[in-house]
Amino acid sequence: MSRKTFYIETLGCQMNKADSEKISGILENLGYEETLSPQESSLLIMNTCSIRAMSENKAYSYLGVWKKLKQKNPGLKIAMCGCVAQQTEEKIFTRAPHVDLIFGTQNICELPFLLERLQSEEKVCSILKTPVNPDNGSIPNRKEGISAWLPVIEGCDYFCTYCIVPYTRGRQRSRMPEDIIKEAEQIASEGFKEIILLGQTVDSYGNDIDNPDINLANLLKELNKTDKILRIRFVTSHPADITDELIYSVRDLDKVCEYFHIPMQSGSTEVLKRMRRPYSRENYLDLIRKIQKEMPDVGLTSDFIAGFPGETEAQFEETLSILDEVTFDHCNTAAYSPRKQTPAAVWKDQVSYDEKKRRLNVLNKKVREVVKKSQQKYAGRTLEVLAEGFREKDRQIILTGRTRNNKIVHFPGDKNQVATLVDVNIKDISTWSLIGEKV
Repeated sequence: MSRKTFYIETLGCQMNKADSEKISGILENLGYEETLSPQESSLLIMNTCSIRAMSENKAYSYLGVWKKLKQKNPGLKIAMCGCVAQQTEEKIFTRAPHVDLIFGTQNICELPFLLERLQSEEKVCSILKTPVNPDNGSIPNRKEGISAWLPVIEGCDYFCTYCIVPYTRGRQRSRMPEDIIKEAEQIASEGFKEIILLGQTVDSYGNDIDNPDINLANLLKELNKTDKILRIRFVTSHPADITDELIYSVRDLDKVCEYFHIPMQSGSTEVLKRMRRPYSRENYLDLIRKIQKEMPDVGLTSDFIAGFPGETEAQFEETLSILDEVTFDHCNTAAYSPRKQTPAAVWKDQVSYDEKKRRLNVLNKKVREVVKKSQQKYAGRTLEVLAEGFREKDRQIILTGRTRNNKIVHFPGDKNQVATLVDVNIKDISTWSLIGEKV
């Protein structure tokens, strides 16, 4: 019997990475071994993201390379899953005929059955339209490291006019607290030191459960009791669901890090309305002020879209001006990318490609300036760093880790300090990281 091996290429967000860990766990339970390269594998899996056209095109580019591998090895099986699979379904077979298996974001637990079908069927496509319970019995195969992903809510109910997530991931489904706590204890027993709670709108956790006591603030309080875990983070937050109780929990719980990723998307209230974002520019700023009042050193990051349909130059300037009012620690930026099924994709007032590109370049330049400014206040200070890894440079061990507010720090140290908390005095700064010495 030939050796069963697999390789997963994961594109997209943290949720895709968590899905790949589930897929890996299922395959290893079926007797497969994970390999480090596609060339060594009998099963290739492309876990895709469809949030922007660039991500989707990247997936098909990988598949083009894998086609050549299949020409050399006809027995090789190729699968495509994730958000592109959920959205595109059997049309993938037309664009990439060498793909053998397609399964959606809701079909991961079905994978053993789908692989069995593939033994007798030339092509298999399975896309569930009805979301399944997030707790489907699959045990993630997490890689060695310091941090572990822990999904707590799947899907999204907001239906922003530009976003494909509700169509590919479905409506919000929260896991029950007892299942999350059990998994957190398992993560701790495996030696991980940090848990990162995941959700497309993680602070919406519990909104779909008929129990007011089930919410993110209370979940954090329970998870804070987990032995051997040093830190807890959560992403991604929606501005409309951040409560005072959640802010106070982040402020008061010793293991929960003072860090919020809160996508704003535009600094213009009018554009936010067209995006179907349920807050105004001033609402967002009020929220930021409230968080900063409780935690002056809180880490704040955001997302912005340049060139949304109908966005005027003046409205784009409003986005730039937000970066003068809020000193973000980092911002993810992207030019607007039309996605099928979303309302904004068919609007007539699309911004030209060249103009979107120009605005994105201007926005990125502004972000770099703001991020470097955010670094400056830490020069000379001593910060607690969770060491995550190391590299050797000029016969010296250089550790890399993160502060509680998610700043990246490099400092000389010892290999045995990885996975521990180290006090580091900051000696220098760069745009994207801090440089220091252990105290």
